[in-house]
Formats: sequence, structure tokens, C-alpha cells
Amino acid sequence: METFVAPAVGQRRRIGMLAVLGALSSFGPLSMDMYLPSTPTIAANLHASQALVQLTLSGCLAGLAVGQLVAGPVSDGLGRKKPLLAGLVAFTLLSVACAAAPDIGALIAFRFLQGMAGAGGVVLSLAIVRDLYTGTELARVLGSLMLVFGLAPVLAPVIGGQILRFTSWRGVFGVLAAIGLLLFLLSAFLPETLPPERRTPSRVRQLAADSRTLVRDRQYVGYTLAIACGNAALITYISALPFIVEDAYHESPQLFSVFFMINSIGLVAMAQLGARLVKRVPVGRVVLLSQLVMAAGAVGFLAAALTGHPPLVALLVPLFFFLAFFGSMRPNATAIALTNQGAIAGTASAWVGALPFLLGAFLSPLAGLGGEGAATVAGILLAALCVAGVPCVLLIAGSRAHPKS
Repeated sequence: METFVAPAVGQRRRIGMLAVLGALSSFGPLSMDMYLPSTPTIAANLHASQALVQLTLSGCLAGLAVGQLVAGPVSDGLGRKKPLLAGLVAFTLLSVACAAAPDIGALIAFRFLQGMAGAGGVVLSLAIVRDLYTGTELARVLGSLMLVFGLAPVLAPVIGGQILRFTSWRGVFGVLAAIGLLLFLLSAFLPETLPPERRTPSRVRQLAADSRTLVRDRQYVGYTLAIACGNAALITYISALPFIVEDAYHESPQLFSVFFMINSIGLVAMAQLGARLVKRVPVGRVVLLSQLVMAAGAVGFLAAALTGHPPLVALLVPLFFFLAFFGSMRPNATAIALTNQGAIAGTASAWVGALPFLLGAFLSPLAGLGGEGAATVAGILLAALCVAGVPCVLLIAGSRAHPKS
């Protein structure tokens, strides 16, 4: 069933609206990854260690988590559009502040605040889609958004690297500011999808009570934990792959970009296939199959890593299966998690988005440890996270978990 709470719009405008929402949903990987090629330059320019520069990534991840827990509940009371536009203005200004940061401490602080501001785009794009769609149509639309989400992490470092050919790392943050401004202008044309009669009192003070409501929903808890484990594994992959390809195997950054792009194409392709499968196969079954293949890929990667120094292809093939089937797991698991939470969609979307970034902020500094053994450390994290997602789907959510169409 497809439900519009906003005034009906034409097909062309709806496609444009979904394109904007897809761009907003990619704010997390975009703000995290675009500056990654410039981290050695940042360390040299600000006279900081690489470990301190790594904290700018962890700070952004933490900000993205905290910001979603604020923006989601606030939007349940104020509507989606005002918090979204306010967050985009703040993101633009804080990107300028990052570009002008005088030292590494200021950059870490600005990155945390930038992450908080950008979190509005991540969580509210999800809440807006939940306002507009239900059932299998919700799963289908979320699969389409995964197209942009999957392209963002592969394109962002490439774009960042090209920007560095013409300017410094400060220019990268200048481009992020321009993107924030552009999305603000585009989002001004989005309709408000939460009408006044469906709004609730300010949900910030109700966050604890709403969270207790969510915890009592096994379907929501199980699939949200599975999403968190899968997303944290994705962040581990993004953080570790450069160490594996370039440091442990001494391959070129260009070859690394090729591997990264192939894996992202697999993710996007499976996201689109998953969106079509839910028309014929129960959504819960698609999620379970995807989770099992993810776990098999992660365990295969770890098994290869434990042999010592296997051929690089022995690591990349199971990694491809993990990442591709994450593409079909995440949007469908999100659709199931949000099915029963229409009354508090902002808060529910906030936790779906925040938990992965909280886990990622904790795990990302660990992913690159190990030097020549970076693959082993990454394999342990990937296998633990993906295997942990299986009982989340099977035991916590249970067999009843599937959205009604």
C-alpha cells in the first residue's frame, strides 16, 4: 500500500524529490569520505599525528550519531522540513569553519559539530520516506535510495582526490559547504510530509519514553541491531581496505580505487535486485538470505586472512559478497524495522541511523591496526559483526517480522 500524507505530486516531481532525498541520505558517507585522500596533508599542515587526524573521522561519526538522536525526535514535533533546512544551514557554515580551522583540536571539534548538522539529512530523509510509504512499497523506495547511498562512498574519495589537484584540503571542505548550500536550495522545494494533526509534543524530552516503546517491539529491535552490525562492518571495510591494498600488498591508489568501485557496483546492483525481489518474496526472507551471505563472505575473508599472506584476490572475492549482499539487506531490514513505528517515525529513524555511527566511531580506529596484518584485524571485526547480525534477525526479531503490504 502506498500512502501520501503530502499533497499528490506528479511522477516527474516525485522522481526529483526522491533524488534529493537520496542525496540527503548520503550525507554521512559524503562528509566522512570526501576528505580522506587529504588526511596526510592535514597531518603535515596542522603539525598533527595521523592518530589525531583519525579523530576527525571518529568525531564526525560521533556527531552523526548524536545529531540523529536530536533531529529525529525534534522532527516528530515540528515537522520534517524546518529541522532539515536548519541542519543544512548549520552544515554549510560548519564546513566553512572546518576549512578555516587553525589547528587539529579545532578541526576535531568542528568535524563533530559538522557531523551533528549533517545528521539531519540522514535521519530526516528516512523519516520522510516513512511518512510517504508503507509496506513493500517502502522497501522498494528504500532500495532506490540505496543507489545513491552506495555510490557516495566510492565517489566521495575520488572527488576529494580530484579536488586536491587544484586546491588544498581546505578547499575540500569548501566544496562540502557548496554541496550543503545546494541541498538547502533543493530541499526548500520539498513538501512537508508530517501534517500538524500528526505531530506530537517536542520529542527530545520524550526520547527515553519513545525508546522504551521501541525496545518493546522485537521486530524493530532485531532488525535495527542487524542494520547497526552491518553498517559498522561497512565502516570497518571502508577504513581497512586502504591499509590492506596499499600498505600490506603495496598496490597503487589507482588499483585501490578500482577495487572500491567494483565492490560499490555490487552493493548498488544488489540493492536494486532486492527492491524487485520483495514483490515476489517475503521481505523478511530477503533480509535473512542477505544476512547469511554477508556472514559467509566475512568469515571467508577472515579464513583467508588467517593463512598469513594470501593472494589479494582471495581476500577481495569474499569481501565482494559481503558488500553486495549488504546492499539488499539494509534497505529491506530498515523497511521492516520502521513498519510499526509511524507515530514516532522520527525517533525510530534516529536510532536506526545513530547506532551504526556509534559503533563505527568506536571501531574505525581499530580497523587500520595491525600493519601487515591489517586484513586479520579487519577480518575479525567483519566476521564478528556479520555473524552477530544473524541471531538478531532469527532470534530477536523472530519469524513474525515482515511488513504488511
